[in-house]
Amino acid sequence: MNDSEKEMDDLIHQTLSEEEAAYYGKLGEQNMPQMISGLFKGKNRWLTILLVIINLIVLGLSIYTFIEMLNTDVLADKLEWAFYTLIGFITMCLLKIYNWNQMDKNAMLREIKRLEFQVSLLGRKG
Repeated sequence: MNDSEKEMDDLIHQTLSEEEAAYYGKLGEQNMPQMISGLFKGKNRWLTILLVIINLIVLGLSIYTFIEMLNTDVLADKLEWAFYTLIGFITMCLLKIYNWNQMDKNAMLREIKRLEFQVSLLGRKG
């Protein structure tokens, strides 16, 4: 956050009541752990939990297929196990990309709420 944004936030906080300032403060930027924990809140938390469970299962299967690939001596079997391992890792990447997109969506919604709040404050003053 640059200095002009900080000055704007300070001006907004000065004009707000205590309750409004607390709400506005919650709409600020979040660090990575806060963004990740935000995935487990709201209407789609069940989906996030399900995807984490699926991701852990796929990780276990990928480790198993990798170990099987290392233990076999036949080239055709090695390639088959390597293919299954690759599919597992691609699946895990896709699930993680979905969660990253959800975190980005949550950040955008927070910014939109901040703007709406600022516009409503300007409308109240005018």
